[in-house]
Amino acid sequence: MQRTHRFVLSLSALLVALAASTGAQARGYVSTGKCGIFPRLAITSPAGTCVGLVADDAHGLRFPRRVLEISPGRIWVLDMGNWMPNVGKLIELRLPPDAATPANASTTAKAMEAKVLLDKLNYPSGMVRGPDGKIYIGETDKIWRAAIPALGQPPQPELLQGGLPADGAHLLKELTFAPDGSLYVNMGSFSDSCRGADQQQPLPCPERGGTMPRAAVWRMVLQAGSKPVKEFKPFATGLRNSMALAVMPDGPAAGTVWQGENNIDYRDPQQPPEELNLLRAGSDYGWPYCVGNRQNAQGYEKRFDCSKTEAPHMLWPAHVAPLQMLATPANSVFGGQLLVAWHGQRAGGQRIVGFARDSKGMPSGKPIQWLSGWEGKTEQRPSGRPTGMSIDHAGRLLVVEDFNRSVLMLMSTEGAAPKPTQPR
Repeated sequence: MQRTHRFVLSLSALLVALAASTGAQARGYVSTGKCGIFPRLAITSPAGTCVGLVADDAHGLRFPRRVLEISPGRIWVLDMGNWMPNVGKLIELRLPPDAATPANASTTAKAMEAKVLLDKLNYPSGMVRGPDGKIYIGETDKIWRAAIPALGQPPQPELLQGGLPADGAHLLKELTFAPDGSLYVNMGSFSDSCRGADQQQPLPCPERGGTMPRAAVWRMVLQAGSKPVKEFKPFATGLRNSMALAVMPDGPAAGTVWQGENNIDYRDPQQPPEELNLLRAGSDYGWPYCVGNRQNAQGYEKRFDCSKTEAPHMLWPAHVAPLQMLATPANSVFGGQLLVAWHGQRAGGQRIVGFARDSKGMPSGKPIQWLSGWEGKTEQRPSGRPTGMSIDHAGRLLVVEDFNRSVLMLMSTEGAAPKPTQPR
Protein backbone atom coordinates (compact mmCIF):
# COMPACT_ATOMS: atom_id res chain seq x y z
CA MET A 1 0.00 0.00 0.00
CA GLN A 2 1.06 3.59 -0.46
CA ARG A 3 2.94 3.93 2.85
CA THR A 4 1.76 6.46 5.37
CA HIS A 5 4.31 6.84 8.14
CA ARG A 6 7.19 9.29 8.01
CA PHE A 7 9.79 6.74 9.03
CA VAL A 8 8.71 4.54 6.13
CA LEU A 9 9.07 7.44 3.71
CA SER A 10 12.51 8.21 5.12
CA LEU A 11 13.56 4.58 4.79
CA SER A 12 12.32 4.51 1.20
CA ALA A 13 14.36 7.61 0.42
CA LEU A 14 17.46 6.06 1.96
CA LEU A 15 17.07 2.81 0.04
CA VAL A 16 16.58 4.65 -3.24
CA ALA A 17 19.62 6.81 -2.59
CA LEU A 18 21.77 3.80 -1.73
CA ALA A 19 20.60 1.95 -4.81
CA ALA A 20 21.42 4.92 -7.03
CA SER A 21 24.87 5.28 -5.49
CA THR A 22 25.81 1.64 -6.10
CA GLY A 23 25.17 1.76 -9.83
CA ALA A 24 22.12 1.44 -12.07
CA GLN A 25 20.67 -2.03 -12.41
CA ALA A 26 17.70 -3.29 -14.40
CA ARG A 27 16.17 -4.71 -11.22
CA GLY A 28 16.40 -8.36 -12.23
CA TYR A 29 14.49 -8.46 -15.52
CA VAL A 30 15.84 -11.08 -17.93
CA SER A 31 14.67 -11.20 -21.54
CA THR A 32 12.92 -14.33 -22.82
CA GLY A 33 12.99 -13.27 -26.48
CA LYS A 34 11.42 -10.38 -28.34
CA CYS A 35 8.15 -8.49 -27.91
CA GLY A 36 7.94 -6.28 -30.96
CA ILE A 37 11.41 -4.74 -31.06
CA PHE A 38 11.78 -4.85 -27.28
CA PRO A 39 13.12 -7.51 -24.91
CA ARG A 40 10.26 -9.78 -23.84
CA LEU A 41 9.65 -10.20 -20.10
CA ALA A 42 8.30 -13.17 -18.15
CA ILE A 43 5.10 -11.41 -17.03
CA THR A 44 1.73 -13.10 -17.52
CA SER A 45 -0.57 -11.39 -20.03
CA PRO A 46 -3.55 -12.57 -22.13
CA ALA A 47 -3.04 -15.11 -24.90
CA GLY A 48 -1.61 -13.55 -28.05
CA THR A 49 0.06 -10.70 -26.14
CA CYS A 50 3.47 -10.04 -24.63
CA VAL A 51 5.14 -7.52 -22.33
CA GLY A 52 8.23 -5.68 -23.59
CA LEU A 53 10.85 -3.67 -21.71
CA VAL A 54 10.80 -0.18 -23.25
CA ALA A 55 13.10 1.76 -20.91
CA ASP A 56 15.03 1.24 -17.71
CA ASP A 57 18.03 2.47 -15.71
CA ALA A 58 19.99 2.96 -18.92
CA HIS A 59 17.69 5.91 -19.69
CA GLY A 60 18.17 7.61 -16.33
CA LEU A 61 15.00 6.24 -14.72
CA ARG A 62 15.17 6.23 -10.93
CA PHE A 63 11.63 6.48 -9.53
CA PRO A 64 9.19 6.87 -12.44
CA ARG A 65 5.54 7.46 -11.54
CA ARG A 66 3.66 8.48 -14.70
CA VAL A 67 4.01 7.86 -18.42
CA LEU A 68 2.29 9.52 -21.40
CA GLU A 69 2.80 9.39 -25.16
CA ILE A 70 2.62 13.03 -26.25
CA SER A 71 2.91 12.20 -29.96
CA PRO A 72 3.76 9.03 -31.92
CA GLY A 73 7.25 7.92 -30.94
CA ARG A 74 7.60 10.52 -28.14
CA ILE A 75 6.98 9.39 -24.57
CA TRP A 76 7.16 11.56 -21.46
CA VAL A 77 8.00 10.01 -18.09
CA LEU A 78 7.60 11.81 -14.76
CA ASP A 79 10.35 10.56 -12.46
CA MET A 80 10.29 11.58 -8.78
CA GLY A 81 13.91 10.52 -8.29
CA ASN A 82 13.23 9.38 -4.72
CA TRP A 83 11.27 10.45 -1.63
CA MET A 84 13.14 13.74 -1.36
CA PRO A 85 11.95 17.19 -2.51
CA ASN A 86 13.04 18.90 -5.72
CA VAL A 87 14.89 15.98 -7.31
CA GLY A 88 12.22 14.98 -9.84
CA LYS A 89 12.64 15.04 -13.61
CA LEU A 90 10.62 15.09 -16.80
CA ILE A 91 12.28 12.67 -19.22
CA GLU A 92 11.47 12.31 -22.90
CA LEU A 93 11.93 8.91 -24.53
CA ARG A 94 12.09 8.71 -28.31
CA LEU A 95 12.05 5.73 -30.60
CA PRO A 96 14.35 6.40 -33.57
CA PRO A 97 12.88 5.42 -36.98
CA ASP A 98 15.62 2.85 -37.54
CA ALA A 99 15.57 1.44 -34.01
CA ALA A 100 16.26 -2.25 -33.55
CA THR A 101 17.31 -4.34 -30.61
CA PRO A 102 18.60 -7.92 -30.67
CA ALA A 103 16.65 -10.79 -29.13
CA ASN A 104 17.59 -11.63 -25.53
CA ALA A 105 18.92 -8.12 -24.91
CA SER A 106 18.71 -7.18 -21.23
CA THR A 107 18.59 -3.43 -21.85
CA THR A 108 16.78 -1.15 -24.30
CA ALA A 109 19.55 1.41 -24.58
CA LYS A 110 20.07 0.61 -28.26
CA ALA A 111 16.41 1.14 -29.10
CA MET A 112 15.29 4.20 -27.14
CA GLU A 113 16.82 7.63 -26.81
CA ALA A 114 16.31 9.59 -23.57
CA LYS A 115 16.67 13.26 -22.68
CA VAL A 116 15.96 15.14 -19.48
CA LEU A 117 13.66 18.05 -20.36
CA LEU A 118 13.17 19.47 -16.85
CA ASP A 119 14.80 18.77 -13.50
CA LYS A 120 14.45 19.85 -9.86
CA LEU A 121 10.72 19.07 -9.94
CA ASN A 122 9.07 18.74 -6.53
CA TYR A 123 7.61 15.22 -6.20
CA PRO A 124 6.07 15.19 -9.69
CA SER A 125 3.28 12.63 -9.82
CA GLY A 126 0.35 13.77 -11.97
CA MET A 127 0.44 14.08 -15.77
CA VAL A 128 -2.48 14.26 -18.18
CA ARG A 129 -3.32 15.75 -21.57
CA GLY A 130 -5.93 18.48 -21.37
CA PRO A 131 -8.77 19.13 -23.82
CA ASP A 132 -6.70 22.08 -25.09
CA GLY A 133 -3.91 19.68 -26.15
CA LYS A 134 -1.55 20.94 -23.46
CA ILE A 135 0.10 18.67 -20.92
CA TYR A 136 -0.88 19.27 -17.28
CA ILE A 137 1.62 18.38 -14.54
CA GLY A 138 1.02 18.03 -10.81
CA GLU A 139 3.92 18.57 -8.45
CA THR A 140 3.31 18.32 -4.72
CA ASP A 141 2.94 22.09 -4.25
CA LYS A 142 1.69 23.25 -7.64
CA ILE A 143 -0.17 22.50 -10.86
CA TRP A 144 1.06 23.80 -14.21
CA ARG A 145 0.55 23.21 -17.89
CA ALA A 146 2.60 23.57 -21.05
CA ALA A 147 2.18 23.25 -24.78
CA ILE A 148 4.02 20.33 -26.35
CA PRO A 149 7.40 21.71 -27.46
CA ALA A 150 9.50 20.81 -30.45
CA LEU A 151 11.35 17.52 -30.28
CA GLY A 152 13.95 17.53 -27.52
CA GLN A 153 13.04 21.00 -26.27
CA PRO A 154 11.89 21.68 -22.69
CA PRO A 155 8.27 22.72 -22.12
CA GLN A 156 7.50 26.22 -20.88
CA PRO A 157 5.42 25.86 -17.69
CA GLU A 158 2.42 28.09 -17.07
CA LEU A 159 1.51 28.05 -13.37
CA LEU A 160 -2.16 27.38 -12.67
CA GLN A 161 -2.15 26.89 -8.90
CA GLY A 162 0.62 27.16 -6.33
CA GLY A 163 0.74 26.88 -2.55
CA LEU A 164 -0.72 23.37 -2.39
CA PRO A 165 -0.08 21.22 0.72
CA ALA A 166 3.37 19.67 0.32
CA ASP A 167 3.81 17.82 3.61
CA GLY A 168 2.68 14.73 5.43
CA ALA A 169 2.22 11.14 4.33
CA HIS A 170 0.12 11.77 1.22
CA LEU A 171 1.58 14.80 -0.49
CA LEU A 172 1.42 13.60 -4.12
CA LYS A 173 -1.03 15.07 -6.60
CA GLU A 174 -3.02 13.14 -9.20
CA LEU A 175 -4.89 14.80 -12.07
CA THR A 176 -7.74 13.77 -14.34
CA PHE A 177 -9.98 15.67 -16.77
CA ALA A 178 -13.72 15.40 -17.24
CA PRO A 179 -15.40 15.77 -20.65
CA ASP A 180 -16.65 19.24 -19.61
CA GLY A 181 -13.05 20.44 -19.11
CA SER A 182 -13.04 20.27 -15.31
CA LEU A 183 -9.75 19.14 -13.75
CA TYR A 184 -9.93 16.91 -10.65
CA VAL A 185 -7.01 16.94 -8.20
CA ASN A 186 -6.01 14.63 -5.33
CA MET A 187 -5.39 16.43 -2.02
CA GLY A 188 -4.27 13.51 0.15
CA SER A 189 -4.45 13.37 3.94
CA PHE A 190 -1.52 14.45 6.09
CA SER A 191 -1.67 11.30 8.24
CA ASP A 192 -2.72 7.67 8.00
CA SER A 193 -5.74 7.81 10.32
CA CYS A 194 -5.72 11.33 11.84
CA ARG A 195 -3.64 10.11 14.78
CA GLY A 196 -1.60 12.98 16.22
CA ALA A 197 1.73 13.02 18.06
CA ASP A 198 -0.24 12.30 21.26
CA GLN A 199 -1.66 9.17 19.55
CA GLN A 200 -5.16 10.54 19.91
CA GLN A 201 -7.69 10.59 17.06
CA PRO A 202 -9.75 13.76 17.39
CA LEU A 203 -13.32 14.20 16.23
CA PRO A 204 -13.70 16.14 14.04
CA CYS A 205 -10.41 15.44 12.33
CA PRO A 206 -8.66 18.83 11.84
CA GLU A 207 -7.18 17.73 8.50
CA ARG A 208 -10.66 17.94 7.00
CA GLY A 209 -11.02 21.63 7.86
CA GLY A 210 -9.14 24.86 7.38
CA THR A 211 -8.65 26.94 4.25
CA MET A 212 -7.36 24.00 2.22
CA PRO A 213 -8.97 20.76 3.46
CA ARG A 214 -6.97 17.56 3.01
CA ALA A 215 -8.29 14.03 2.36
CA ALA A 216 -10.36 15.37 -0.52
CA VAL A 217 -10.66 15.53 -4.27
CA TRP A 218 -10.74 19.10 -5.55
CA ARG A 219 -12.26 20.41 -8.78
CA MET A 220 -10.60 23.11 -10.89
CA VAL A 221 -12.71 25.02 -13.41
CA LEU A 222 -10.62 26.59 -16.16
CA GLN A 223 -11.39 29.51 -18.45
CA ALA A 224 -9.78 31.48 -21.26
CA GLY A 225 -7.91 34.69 -20.59
CA SER A 226 -5.17 35.96 -18.34
CA LYS A 227 -6.67 34.24 -15.26
CA PRO A 228 -7.07 30.65 -16.41
CA VAL A 229 -8.44 29.30 -13.10
CA LYS A 230 -12.04 30.34 -12.56
CA GLU A 231 -12.67 28.16 -9.51
CA PHE A 232 -10.76 25.67 -7.36
CA LYS A 233 -12.53 24.07 -4.41
CA PRO A 234 -13.25 20.69 -2.76
CA PHE A 235 -15.52 18.38 -4.73
CA ALA A 236 -15.71 15.31 -2.45
CA THR A 237 -14.27 14.71 1.03
CA GLY A 238 -13.31 11.85 3.37
CA LEU A 239 -10.89 10.34 0.85
CA ARG A 240 -7.54 9.36 2.36
CA ASN A 241 -5.39 9.22 -0.77
CA SER A 242 -6.83 9.51 -4.28
CA MET A 243 -3.85 8.59 -6.45
CA ALA A 244 -6.30 6.60 -8.60
CA LEU A 245 -8.74 9.01 -10.27
CA ALA A 246 -10.65 8.65 -13.53
CA VAL A 247 -13.65 10.15 -15.32
CA MET A 248 -15.82 8.07 -17.65
CA PRO A 249 -15.35 9.46 -21.16
CA ASP A 250 -18.53 8.12 -22.76
CA GLY A 251 -21.55 5.86 -22.37
CA PRO A 252 -24.48 6.16 -19.93
CA ALA A 253 -22.13 7.23 -17.10
CA ALA A 254 -20.14 9.78 -19.11
CA GLY A 255 -18.66 12.47 -16.87
CA THR A 256 -18.90 10.49 -13.65
CA VAL A 257 -15.84 10.75 -11.39
CA TRP A 258 -14.27 7.60 -9.91
CA GLN A 259 -11.74 7.18 -7.12
CA GLY A 260 -9.67 4.18 -6.01
CA GLU A 261 -9.12 4.57 -2.27
CA ASN A 262 -5.79 3.65 -0.66
CA ASN A 263 -7.25 2.77 2.71
CA ILE A 264 -5.88 3.03 6.26
CA ASP A 265 -2.83 0.85 7.05
CA TYR A 266 -3.98 -1.93 9.36
CA ARG A 267 -1.54 -4.67 10.30
CA ASP A 268 -4.21 -7.22 9.33
CA PRO A 269 -3.37 -8.47 5.79
CA GLN A 270 -7.10 -8.87 5.07
CA GLN A 271 -8.37 -5.52 6.34
CA PRO A 272 -9.46 -2.93 5.55
CA PRO A 273 -10.47 -3.42 1.92
CA GLU A 274 -9.54 -0.89 -0.72
CA GLU A 275 -12.51 0.84 -2.35
CA LEU A 276 -13.78 1.99 -5.73
CA ASN A 277 -15.91 5.07 -5.11
CA LEU A 278 -18.28 6.94 -7.39
CA LEU A 279 -17.71 10.54 -6.38
CA ARG A 280 -20.62 12.93 -6.04
CA ALA A 281 -20.27 16.66 -5.45
CA GLY A 282 -20.39 17.54 -1.76
CA SER A 283 -20.41 13.94 -0.53
CA ASP A 284 -18.40 12.49 2.37
CA TYR A 285 -16.69 9.10 1.97
CA GLY A 286 -15.76 8.64 5.60
CA TRP A 287 -12.00 8.99 6.18
CA PRO A 288 -10.74 8.76 8.89
CA TYR A 289 -13.87 7.60 10.66
CA CYS A 290 -15.01 4.85 8.31
CA VAL A 291 -13.54 2.12 6.10
CA GLY A 292 -14.92 -0.47 3.70
CA ASN A 293 -18.69 -0.75 3.54
CA ARG A 294 -19.31 2.09 6.01
CA GLN A 295 -17.68 0.32 8.97
CA ASN A 296 -16.11 2.26 11.81
CA ALA A 297 -12.34 2.54 11.52
CA GLN A 298 -10.11 1.50 14.40
CA GLY A 299 -10.15 4.24 17.02
CA TYR A 300 -13.55 5.58 15.95
CA GLU A 301 -15.74 2.69 17.11
CA LYS A 302 -19.04 4.03 18.48
CA ARG A 303 -17.81 7.59 17.95
CA PHE A 304 -19.15 8.29 14.47
CA ASP A 305 -22.23 7.25 12.49
CA CYS A 306 -20.84 5.85 9.24
CA SER A 307 -24.32 5.42 7.77
CA LYS A 308 -24.17 9.14 7.01
CA THR A 309 -21.31 8.62 4.55
CA GLU A 310 -21.35 7.38 0.97
CA ALA A 311 -21.01 3.62 0.51
CA PRO A 312 -18.31 2.39 -1.92
CA HIS A 313 -19.36 1.18 -5.35
CA MET A 314 -17.04 -1.82 -5.09
CA LEU A 315 -14.65 -3.34 -2.54
CA TRP A 316 -11.19 -4.51 -3.60
CA PRO A 317 -8.72 -6.74 -1.73
CA ALA A 318 -6.93 -5.13 1.19
CA HIS A 319 -3.59 -3.41 0.54
CA VAL A 320 -3.61 -3.74 -3.28
CA ALA A 321 -2.88 0.02 -3.37
CA PRO A 322 -4.50 1.45 -6.52
CA LEU A 323 -2.02 4.07 -7.78
CA GLN A 324 -3.62 5.00 -11.09
CA MET A 325 -6.84 4.37 -13.00
CA LEU A 326 -7.50 4.80 -16.69
CA ALA A 327 -11.06 4.97 -18.05
CA THR A 328 -10.88 3.75 -21.63
CA PRO A 329 -13.35 4.78 -24.36
CA ALA A 330 -15.88 2.21 -25.52
CA ASN A 331 -14.34 2.17 -29.01
CA SER A 332 -10.80 1.57 -27.75
CA VAL A 333 -9.01 -1.77 -27.86
CA PHE A 334 -9.83 -2.12 -24.15
CA GLY A 335 -13.54 -1.79 -24.87
CA GLY A 336 -14.39 0.80 -22.24
CA GLN A 337 -12.79 -1.02 -19.33
CA LEU A 338 -11.66 0.83 -16.23
CA LEU A 339 -7.98 -0.11 -15.96
CA VAL A 340 -6.30 -0.04 -12.54
CA ALA A 341 -2.66 -0.30 -11.47
CA TRP A 342 -2.53 -2.32 -8.22
CA HIS A 343 0.87 -1.52 -6.73
CA GLY A 344 0.61 -3.35 -3.39
CA GLN A 345 2.91 -6.25 -2.60
CA ARG A 346 0.43 -8.25 -0.57
CA ALA A 347 -1.93 -10.85 -2.06
CA GLY A 348 -3.94 -9.44 -4.93
CA GLY A 349 -1.58 -6.61 -5.81
CA GLN A 350 1.32 -6.39 -8.26
CA ARG A 351 -0.82 -6.36 -11.39
CA ILE A 352 -2.81 -4.38 -13.93
CA VAL A 353 -6.50 -5.24 -13.94
CA GLY A 354 -9.56 -4.03 -15.81
CA PHE A 355 -13.27 -3.82 -14.99
CA ALA A 356 -15.90 -4.02 -17.71
CA ARG A 357 -18.79 -1.56 -17.68
CA ASP A 358 -22.37 -2.74 -17.17
CA SER A 359 -25.52 -1.52 -18.95
CA LYS A 360 -25.47 1.64 -16.82
CA GLY A 361 -21.86 2.37 -17.75
CA MET A 362 -20.58 1.44 -14.29
CA PRO A 363 -17.49 -0.71 -13.59
CA SER A 364 -18.64 -4.18 -12.62
CA GLY A 365 -17.78 -7.85 -12.32
CA LYS A 366 -14.55 -9.64 -11.58
CA PRO A 367 -11.18 -8.05 -12.34
CA ILE A 368 -9.85 -8.82 -15.80
CA GLN A 369 -6.18 -9.75 -15.56
CA TRP A 370 -3.98 -7.83 -18.01
CA LEU A 371 -0.57 -8.06 -16.34
CA SER A 372 -0.29 -10.60 -13.53
CA GLY A 373 1.91 -13.44 -12.26
CA TRP A 374 4.30 -10.68 -11.30
CA GLU A 375 5.79 -11.94 -8.07
CA GLY A 376 9.58 -11.96 -7.94
CA LYS A 377 11.34 -14.92 -9.49
CA THR A 378 15.12 -15.27 -9.45
CA GLU A 379 16.79 -14.89 -12.86
CA GLN A 380 13.46 -14.01 -14.50
CA ARG A 381 11.81 -10.92 -13.02
CA PRO A 382 11.46 -8.73 -9.94
CA SER A 383 8.15 -8.23 -8.15
CA GLY A 384 5.86 -6.02 -10.22
CA ARG A 385 5.09 -2.62 -8.76
CA PRO A 386 3.05 -0.69 -11.35
CA THR A 387 2.38 2.96 -10.57
CA GLY A 388 0.97 4.35 -13.80
CA MET A 389 -0.13 3.66 -17.35
CA SER A 390 -1.39 5.17 -20.59
CA ILE A 391 -2.39 4.04 -24.06
CA ASP A 392 -0.29 5.02 -27.07
CA HIS A 393 -1.48 6.02 -30.55
CA ALA A 394 -1.51 2.37 -31.69
CA GLY A 395 -3.59 1.19 -28.72
CA ARG A 396 -0.71 -0.43 -26.84
CA LEU A 397 -0.58 -0.11 -23.07
CA LEU A 398 2.41 1.68 -21.53
CA VAL A 399 3.09 0.79 -17.89
CA VAL A 400 5.57 2.40 -15.51
CA GLU A 401 7.05 0.92 -12.31
CA ASP A 402 8.72 3.06 -9.68
CA PHE A 403 10.84 0.61 -7.65
CA ASN A 404 11.84 -1.37 -10.74
CA ARG A 405 12.81 1.76 -12.69
CA SER A 406 11.16 0.61 -15.87
CA VAL A 407 8.68 1.43 -18.62
CA LEU A 408 6.90 -1.60 -20.10
CA MET A 409 4.57 -2.08 -23.06
CA LEU A 410 1.71 -4.57 -23.42
CA MET A 411 1.07 -5.40 -27.07
CA SER A 412 0.11 -8.26 -29.34
CA THR A 413 2.86 -10.71 -30.19
CA GLU A 414 2.93 -9.06 -33.64
CA GLY A 415 3.65 -5.68 -32.04
CA ALA A 416 0.15 -4.23 -32.48
CA ALA A 417 -2.49 -3.29 -29.91
CA PRO A 418 -3.72 -6.10 -27.64
CA LYS A 419 -7.19 -7.47 -28.23
CA PRO A 420 -9.92 -7.05 -25.60
CA THR A 421 -10.08 -9.94 -23.18
CA GLN A 422 -12.76 -11.55 -21.02
CA PRO A 423 -12.54 -12.01 -17.25
CA ARG A 424 -10.52 -14.99 -16.02
